Amino acid sequence: MDALNRIAARPGVIANLVLGAVLAGIIAVEVGATTRSGGPWAFGLTVSVGTALAALLRARNRAWALVTGMVICSAAAAVAVAAELPSEPGFAATAALLVLGASFVRTADPRHGWPAAVAGVMLLVASRTGMRPSLVLPTAFVGVAAWGVALGIGLWLRSLDTHRRAAVQAARRDERLVLARELHDVVAHHVAAIVVHAQAARLAANRHPQKPYEALAEIESAGSDALTAMRRVIGLLRDTGDAAAPAAESEQLSDLVRRFCARGQDVDVRLPDDQTTWPPEVRITVYRVVQESLTNIVRHAPDAHRVTVMVDDNAGALLLEITDDGPHQPPGPAWLSRDGYGLVGMRERVEVLGGSFDAGPRPHGGWGVRASIPLAEAPVSGVTVFGVTV
Repeated sequence: MDALNRIAARPGVIANLVLGAVLAGIIAVEVGATTRSGGPWAFGLTVSVGTALAALLRARNRAWALVTGMVICSAAAAVAVAAELPSEPGFAATAALLVLGASFVRTADPRHGWPAAVAGVMLLVASRTGMRPSLVLPTAFVGVAAWGVALGIGLWLRSLDTHRRAAVQAARRDERLVLARELHDVVAHHVAAIVVHAQAARLAANRHPQKPYEALAEIESAGSDALTAMRRVIGLLRDTGDAAAPAAESEQLSDLVRRFCARGQDVDVRLPDDQTTWPPEVRITVYRVVQESLTNIVRHAPDAHRVTVMVDDNAGALLLEITDDGPHQPPGPAWLSRDGYGLVGMRERVEVLGGSFDAGPRPHGGWGVRASIPLAEAPVSGVTVFGVTV
């Protein structure tokens, strides 16, 4: 069960397993046909297995995998012509070569894609020259057409990858803007407190000489909190890389969990009695992570029987964990929906506060979201504005 969960979390592994099964089936059919016709099967098997291995290991280095496949097929074609063996590469080796071409074009620099495309055409044409003259043109045409389709699929996958990267970046950027608005409210609150204390100190200066010193302590505390929040806003917005709607949350975390419980699911809730001691930005982040996690359970694990929401703030850091025991419905492809981008937003919120975030399948089934957020202020490098370091 653990192995299946790990495989399900890695779509590349599943794709390779399917590809390996398909190539093995083609090789078995090809060897069987050659054996029944009385032809030499060992040479063709070696070429097919070598090219198939290059295709299965393509993720390590797509360029070298393609070069390896082309070298194997070119050498096999030359040997087949010289020794008057059946034409190579065969169906299995050609299929593996098409996978290598599509995989390379998907990620390669366009300057390197065109030479690879031309080299593939030349290989698939030249390798058929040892066949009967009446078969050279049709087989070469079919090979080149298949090569073109493979490259087209690679370019299509490349466009999907580009679209997904852009969508993730947009999601992170939107989340950053939401965070900036929320932290702006926090800064505004502290600055307003500074102004009020400063005005009070000025009015009390003549009548009560000690009062200004008390007010200065309050101003210092409020100013320190304001600078901390402002550093986070500036650090957040200085990164131009990185989904959520604007939100000003006044609801309590317990209210959010209570509404989820109303759906009839068994929810084990463990929350600290006093949440008011958390900094405002931490309260907002915890609320958002729990909200997004419960929303994902509704979407992807509606049959979950037990959900656990645990928050612990006793160890100098706030530990947050939301788990369920339901079978998660796999989200649709990223290019069809925004499923999965909520994780981007949660991770962004937690990490900007100096915390860590992890989400994924649990070893014994279900899904888990775990976050740790430091409650003590982490050191932040100064930011210089108009010659003043804050």
